[in-house]
Amino acid sequence: MEKTYYNPADLKKFGDIADFEPELAKKFFDYYNDVFKEGALTAREKALIALAVSHTVQCPYCIDAYTAGTMEMGVTEKQMMEAVHVAAAIRGGASLVHGVQMMNKVKKLSM
Repeated sequence: MEKTYYNPADLKKFGDIADFEPELAKKFFDYYNDVFKEGALTAREKALIALAVSHTVQCPYCIDAYTAGTMEMGVTEKQMMEAVHVAAAIRGGASLVHGVQMMNKVKKLSM
């Protein structure tokens, strides 16, 4: 991130959310750290999923963090971009499938 509404330095302050609510922050970070441990999926696979989801939720902090993280894990540019395309396809498809809801409403109102 360069100059944006978001301050890139704030990513390093993420842990500071515990200042205002330490108990819930601890629960969140414990959960977060457990999620990213090796399991049925590798840490690398989880990082790629996180990169894709970061784009879906449009979190610039997450995009920066998981781009750097996946690169450190040896993920290629092509693999990262494929993950972003998967996210885009799901997001676009989710919007389009709601078109059925609109069509149903149009048909109901047109009767």
